[in-house]
Amino acid sequence: MSTPSQFRMMAEYNAWMNTKLYETAAKLSPAEVARDRGAFFGSILGTLNHLVVGDTIWPKRFAAHPGNPAALDPVRAMAQPAALNQVLYADLGELRACRKVIDAAINAWAAALTQADLDHVLDYTNTKGAAFRGRMSSLVTHFFNHQTHHRGQVTTLLFQAGQDVGATDLLVLIPNEP
Repeated sequence: MSTPSQFRMMAEYNAWMNTKLYETAAKLSPAEVARDRGAFFGSILGTLNHLVVGDTIWPKRFAAHPGNPAALDPVRAMAQPAALNQVLYADLGELRACRKVIDAAINAWAAALTQADLDHVLDYTNTKGAAFRGRMSSLVTHFFNHQTHHRGQVTTLLFQAGQDVGATDLLVLIPNEP
């Protein structure tokens, strides 16, 4: 069973890893960040943009929760991405600024999550307009898993470009129990 405290930890992990990725990517030239490396979203920049796209789409869906989470207002105000591969920002600095706003909203939202929120069944439409419904706990699990999956791709692309992100395991953030 997923709990609010688990999702708070995942939100913290998300922001921590995103900071590490952007700091590492900033060591590369803009051309290297944008270079097509044969990844699913092409480049480091393309994959980082996809993460922002997904992290805009899902919080917008979560914002439809009957509790009307105000913490998601900054994301709710953002334009709806048109495609999963949309390049929202061609400049890494601008993308990073957007990423920081989204991460702050995700952290604030996760901090306020309750078990009742997670037990709610949410109706939503996918990017192709098909209707779906799912328990919030499962959808939020997918949301954080999606981030981890694509950040793993970015760490590989950065490593191939000669940049080591360092430790990436969630274990780094899990407190050592006495």
